[in-house]
Amino acid sequence: MGDLKVYYDPEIDVLYIAREGIEEEVIEVSPGINLEIDDKGEVIGVEILEASRLLRDVISQISKRTQIAVGY
Repeated sequence: MGDLKVYYDPEIDVLYIAREGIEEEVIEVSPGINLEIDDKGEVIGVEILEASRLLRDVISQISKRTQIAVGY
């Protein structure tokens, strides 16, 4: 399994957790939570819609660590 990347897009309020791969299918596992599947049937990503509502505390920590990592 490749390295996981985490990205939060505040403009559309979506949290992505993914690794390298080409998405072949998306499966909604719960309202607002999607799994991205590759051609081998393996999960390559998780997409969380309305992430700030669902994961407010987690996003806060990610934002702080990202700002520290890039020197903001």
